[in-house]
Amino acid sequence: MIITVLGGGNGSFAAAADLTLAGHEVRLWRRDEAQVSAHRAAGGTITLIEGRKEAVVTLHTITSSIAEALAGAELILCPLPAFAQVSIARLAAPHLEDGQVVFLPPGTFGSYVFAKTVKDAGGSTDVAFAETGTLPWLARKKGAYEVRLSGRGVRLPTGVFPQSKSAHALEVIGRAFPGVIEDCGDALSAALMNAGPIIHPPLIVMNAAAIEHFDTWDIHTEGTQPAVRRVTDALDRERIAVREAFGYGAPHFPLADHYSKTGELWMYGREDHDTISETRDWNESLDLTAHRYMLEDTRMGLSLLSSFGALAGVSTPLVNGFMAIGGAIVGEDFMKTGRSRSALGLDHLDRDALRDLLVEGFR
Repeated sequence: MIITVLGGGNGSFAAAADLTLAGHEVRLWRRDEAQVSAHRAAGGTITLIEGRKEAVVTLHTITSSIAEALAGAELILCPLPAFAQVSIARLAAPHLEDGQVVFLPPGTFGSYVFAKTVKDAGGSTDVAFAETGTLPWLARKKGAYEVRLSGRGVRLPTGVFPQSKSAHALEVIGRAFPGVIEDCGDALSAALMNAGPIIHPPLIVMNAAAIEHFDTWDIHTEGTQPAVRRVTDALDRERIAVREAFGYGAPHFPLADHYSKTGELWMYGREDHDTISETRDWNESLDLTAHRYMLEDTRMGLSLLSSFGALAGVSTPLVNGFMAIGGAIVGEDFMKTGRSRSALGLDHLDRDALRDLLVEGFR
């Protein structure tokens, strides 16, 4: 299958290398021509490290031309931050082709955002947009063209916008991720599976003093203490309450399963949190006001959860609290600058009209 991977970050490099190893023709697109030229000059390879295994993978195409990257691709993978989705969608819109599938892992309701942006730009109306609850790889770049995997997605709850295109979209995505894609319904159901706004806001906010004090801080080891874990579980109960209020059924993929050594498998494998701690790959310098955990998960993810919680009639005090504190740290009102129903242009829809949009898309 021809797969286009957008971006040059941790997830994009992991995707490009791993999907190439799986036998797909992978095109890696990056905006910066200088970075593309440097990568080509270095041989056009990515070294993928997983445990004691190491593979040097030669990519089929590395390009800064979005037209070249998208032409004829069946699957377009966009593991970029939610705040980059609109600009990427505008670039992609003139070049998307009927029948293509755009997959955002995770999306923060980006499947809708991407689709709306493409529609407004006059792009194809026969493209399916999907998202899931987490990045399919726990990955960190270790060099310019080297990435290490600490874990893989083993269960990826995935929703499609519009839901009427689910059969085709899930079949295409399933060929890239065999045996791990689970249909969770529409795009909002998938957005409410997003683990980032549950794991990361407590970590970035409750560890703020340590992050600013120390040169580096391992947010998933030193930062994940029992008090933080109790808070993340309580925050996750608010997410699940919103899902249930909208009528979405189990499994809800409670975050507690990520840390547990027994019970239901979560999105990653059983020991993946321990592996993250052991690698020390997340022991890094963090900028509170610019980090993805703050600007994506706290600003955008929590504003989305709060806003849709309000529509569902669900109280979300922890969601609102972390959003308010994060906004105070950054100096923004995250409810205004984030991804609320108002910001999405959906605040005029009641639940029935929203459901119709999620299923049928833009008529």
